Amino acid sequence: MDKREQITEKRNKIVEGLEKSYQKLVEFKRYKKSPLIVARNGEIQEIAHEKILPTTTYIKNSGESVKIKSKV
Repeated sequence: MDKREQITEKRNKIVEGLEKSYQKLVEFKRYKKSPLIVARNGEIQEIAHEKILPTTTYIKNSGESVKIKSKV
């Protein structure tokens, strides 16, 4: 396995961990009925627990758009 493949493998594991973290965060916020605080376009916003989307989209370095789905 060359250096590039190792980096890609590690990056994929990191992204997978972040996706699991988001899923757990959504589940926790809904369970506790607490708002999710996010920054959008430089502004801090509060999202009510019932309006937190079970999916979120992020852009990979390659420009590819990816959706994260929550179990909720």
